[in-house]
Amino acid sequence: MKQPFYILFFVFAFFVGCKQESKEEKQIAKVNVTLDVARFDREIADAKPADIPVLKEKYPYLFPAQYPDSLWVEKLRDTLQISLLKEVNIAFGDFKKEEQDLKLFYQHVKYYFPEEVEPKVITVISDVNYASPVILTNKLLLLGLDNYLGADHKFYQGLQNYIAEGLNKKYLITDVANAFAKKVVPYPTRDRTFLAQLVYYGKELYVKDKLIPFVTDAEKIKYSEEDLDWAFANEEPIWRNFIENQYLYSTDKDLNKRFLDPAPFSKFQLELDIESPGRLGRFLGWQIVRSFMNNNEVTLQQMLSLPAEEIFKKSNYKPQR
Repeated sequence: MKQPFYILFFVFAFFVGCKQESKEEKQIAKVNVTLDVARFDREIADAKPADIPVLKEKYPYLFPAQYPDSLWVEKLRDTLQISLLKEVNIAFGDFKKEEQDLKLFYQHVKYYFPEEVEPKVITVISDVNYASPVILTNKLLLLGLDNYLGADHKFYQGLQNYIAEGLNKKYLITDVANAFAKKVVPYPTRDRTFLAQLVYYGKELYVKDKLIPFVTDAEKIKYSEEDLDWAFANEEPIWRNFIENQYLYSTDKDLNKRFLDPAPFSKFQLELDIESPGRLGRFLGWQIVRSFMNNNEVTLQQMLSLPAEEIFKKSNYKPQR
């Protein structure tokens, strides 16, 4: 029995796509990357009061000038600081796996953004500053390792579950990729529509598709596998809800709180809300950008500069049923 033409076409397209991705990955594997990783968290854990001036000279950007040495000496004796440093050492050990992920990440960065230079990587503790676990500048990448000790860790007691669930070391490379994406994805300052926000976050997630293809889609968006399955299973009714309520071109900022900002669930104001993961608007924006890239011959950089309206119209986006 002959296969229908459209089935043969999609099978052919699938294998061509896989072949192209395989070719790119082989080229990426050849990209030369030199990472300078400094374990400041271990150095400060082993430090004595007499070591503070040496550390200040080595890491001046970690010691604000307005704070006297006596403050840092006091922190060396602080029981919470000592406990944090101990727990970080238990969780991360020699940091080899994380270094490998960072190297692979920067190989992808330099392949797609050749002008980028690897920053100096410094591991620190941040007193559980989960809102900014990763800080990326042109020259430095600061990793607050105390934000990745696992959702059930004693230091995270009192945090809401949806926040604590993101405090896992499997998300470290995801947060690094997110920090980089914010550098290269232009924020839509003039277009204040909900669609512009969807596509903005969709671009960020698509950048992760290209820079950390070695992690799961669930990890890229920081969902559980069950939450991601729910999002895909309900993609069509979610999209229909957005269209029927005329959300796409709305400038109502409340939509950001309901569908884009971190939250325990998305807020359709329906009974199913409690079953849904938060940030479903970002998920839909991701699928729109993916559809656009699958249907248009443009580079990653070209796509990032395009307005949301053009990406949406040329995406031919059709949600899964």
